[in-house]
Amino acid sequence: MSSIFSPAMKFTTWRKLWLALATAEQELGLDITNEQLQQMKDQLYNIDFDKANEYESKFRHDVMGHVHAFGDVAPLAMPIIHLGATSCYVGDNTDIIQLKEALKLVQRKLVQTLSILKTFAEKYADLPTLGFTHYQPAQLTTVGKRCTLWMQDLLLDYERVTYELENLPMRGVKGTTGTQATFLELFNGDHDKVKQLNSKVCKAMGFEKVIAVSGQTYTRKIDYHILSLLSGIAQSAYKMCGDIRLLANLKEVEEPFAKNQIGSSAMAYKRNPMRSERCCSLSRYIMSLPPSAANTHANQWFERTLDDSAIRRIILPEGFLAVDVVLNLLMNIADGMVVWPNVVQKHVMEELPFMATEVILMECKYGSRVKAGGDRQELHEAIRVHSMDAGKVVKGEGKPNDLLERIAKDPLFKAVHSKLDTLVDPKLFIGRAKEQTEEFLAEEIDPVLQKEEGLLGKEVVDGVNV
Repeated sequence: MSSIFSPAMKFTTWRKLWLALATAEQELGLDITNEQLQQMKDQLYNIDFDKANEYESKFRHDVMGHVHAFGDVAPLAMPIIHLGATSCYVGDNTDIIQLKEALKLVQRKLVQTLSILKTFAEKYADLPTLGFTHYQPAQLTTVGKRCTLWMQDLLLDYERVTYELENLPMRGVKGTTGTQATFLELFNGDHDKVKQLNSKVCKAMGFEKVIAVSGQTYTRKIDYHILSLLSGIAQSAYKMCGDIRLLANLKEVEEPFAKNQIGSSAMAYKRNPMRSERCCSLSRYIMSLPPSAANTHANQWFERTLDDSAIRRIILPEGFLAVDVVLNLLMNIADGMVVWPNVVQKHVMEELPFMATEVILMECKYGSRVKAGGDRQELHEAIRVHSMDAGKVVKGEGKPNDLLERIAKDPLFKAVHSKLDTLVDPKLFIGRAKEQTEEFLAEEIDPVLQKEEGLLGKEVVDGVNV
């Protein structure tokens, strides 16, 4: 990602755009020689950044600084570099190209993250765990099913990224206020050639779609859409890592922790979820960016104002750089996430007796041993009293939940005394969590992984240091 937003990428793309423009202008009849084009091709990557900076300081104009730096190494081409163009021809089109390349990298890392999480979800698809609503114990789910909730969010993000990649338009050849007037003059009023020029340049730069109309710049609403997409990824990451941080407090699930890693300089025993915390911190920053893009778009007067420039140079690269790190962290966390099944089961069994009361009640009323039926209201009141008393023991005395022991001693519940253990098997209380996990992976995730198989084999060259 650093490479995509590097000066080298930016200014070599400027030169490629100047070459694409000159090539198309020659093909459409302007007096541009093959020697001029060849010299431009030969010097695409030969950038003297110091010289360009000198020119920029002299002219107080970055584009003209690089026009002259390019002309120094391609002197034959100097007369036709930037012919008919405005600064936004190279500036805006390069921005769009960088956004496209950055989205490709984000798409790849989203797919790789989904692949890693799939392995985790499969492994723990049937491991019962407490569900939480309001962060209070609720009906059971499974560790794998909970993972699919994280994956669902990331899948929606993948779909948004894919949509943007398929529909992102290039600004193209539009001129100073978007009317293409200068190019119409270059081609002696030939509207068809101006339209061909626009199409040829965009195709040469790898774009099938071109923004239909513009002022001097492409509409800054595109930036808002892109940063909103990045915000969506950050929301997904924050949700996942927030859950992991809470689960780490419960000692049920933990992120990777290196052998010699130190959690606290004072408290040597601590295992802080530092990766997840870093992910949440960066995500919070990313989520703050769309309003800046919204305000920038809203404040573009008429065909353009320059108050968009400085802020875009910050929020677009930094948004992508931050998301890149967030996805690296998600992959690292998911790949080394540790589950402690005995702790998970302990927490389940602390709450399950309360959840099982309805099953016990129905078994006493309609079970095979009492087909004549007991008094449902009497049974309900008895189990309510036992539940309240067991709750007092747990909360007031800090002792284990003894509800099942109370029921086992109450003759009203004699019908279930011999099978209490089987009635509180956690797997009886997870509904379709296991099946939902398997269906989600097979029907939603596998098609994406198969479609994007080529992305899975690409190595992630940047790592995570904690």
